[in-house]
Amino acid sequence: MTNDIVALIDYYEKEKGIDRDKVLAALEFAFISAYRKMVPGADAIENIRADVDTRKGDTVIYAALEVVADDDYVDKFNEVPVSLARKGKPDAELGDSIDFNVTPANFGRIATQTAKQTMMQRLRMAEKEMIYDEFKDRAGDIVSGTVRRFEKSDVMIDLGKFEGRIPSRERVVTEDYNIGDRIRVYVVAVENEARGPEIILSRSHPNFVRRLFESEVAEIADNTVELRGIAREAGYRTKVAVGSNDDKVDPVGACVGLRGARVKNIVRELNNEKVDIIRWSDDPAVFVVDALKPANIRTIKLDKENKVVSVTVDEEELSKAIGRRGQNARLTAKLMGWDVQVSKDESQHEQFEARVGDAASTLGDQLGLDAEMADKLFRAGGATAELVAQMPADYIAGALEISEEEAQEILSKVTSAEEPAAETTEEVAETTTEEPSAEKTEEKADA
Repeated sequence: MTNDIVALIDYYEKEKGIDRDKVLAALEFAFISAYRKMVPGADAIENIRADVDTRKGDTVIYAALEVVADDDYVDKFNEVPVSLARKGKPDAELGDSIDFNVTPANFGRIATQTAKQTMMQRLRMAEKEMIYDEFKDRAGDIVSGTVRRFEKSDVMIDLGKFEGRIPSRERVVTEDYNIGDRIRVYVVAVENEARGPEIILSRSHPNFVRRLFESEVAEIADNTVELRGIAREAGYRTKVAVGSNDDKVDPVGACVGLRGARVKNIVRELNNEKVDIIRWSDDPAVFVVDALKPANIRTIKLDKENKVVSVTVDEEELSKAIGRRGQNARLTAKLMGWDVQVSKDESQHEQFEARVGDAASTLGDQLGLDAEMADKLFRAGGATAELVAQMPADYIAGALEISEEEAQEILSKVTSAEEPAAETTEEVAETTTEEPSAEKTEEKADA
């Protein structure tokens, strides 16, 4: 055995941390492979082993041959006639297995070089097995590493003795990585595949945020504050629901920290991803109000059987409730485990339309118009008979989609309309813009 093989054993044992017995086993396997390649017909030998003496540097190949009767001797690779076996071992019996030294005379540097290549392949497999043994219990932890290289859209991370991979699905779309960058990653799993164990890492997993909070917030580490749920769209926004097991501890304040120091550290690690910290409530109606902030909710309707919560907001609050690209409502739904439906509050609009309808109906009664025509005339600006009288005939014709002769007839009806009726129409029109004051009501009553 040459010195480079000895150096290789020491390297894998000391630098890679592989057990010496595993290194020697890999070396013995390598020499057996080299022997089979060098000796014609050696592949037919079923039982073969290599004896490596690490002190003297000698390697001996042994083949285990079965002792058979001289007349039954047919397989020279796996059998030995009893007469020949007893020359070396007088007490040999039929059926015994005897080791014979089958080391070729020229089993030297060529075999060593071949063995070295095979040995390195075996040691790489042993190294991957060691990766699995060491990392199989670290799934769910955060580790630090350095960006080593890129394989297509995957990022290979140097973890010291080992190497992990961030698949494209586990990357954050808003983050760019450069070779040499030092980053923290979440260990999703250690997969023991056919080609060897593989460490799968992530920067986008929701539990990455969970581990960051656990490491940053002492109250979470000692179970005073509990993370009840996390919903994340990596790179954009994360919602975290927290509850307290101690009435004296504010869970939101504990996570935010003094002057926001704790959450700032987490946001910095997430490259300024927006993080919402929400107080957990078992009441869905209460929880959804906090979860949809900063939007102000007007009404809430719960369907507990189907787990659907329907909320309404004012029109100007709708964009806040839904969020950019629907993130606010979508993350709230993930956090609650309910279907969150956000819609615009139509109650004020319905009240306005009802008032418009009443006023248009009064105007139609005055002018003898049907409900559709009266509504069109009212919405065109004819809130009262006086206002209609000031409209040109061609304008009325265009608004109502009628001829100018028909529009002129409407104007003639306006002039013949009674003044009290016009006043009544004016009063109704005023209700579409503001409620009548108590003083005005008294004045009309006196009149």
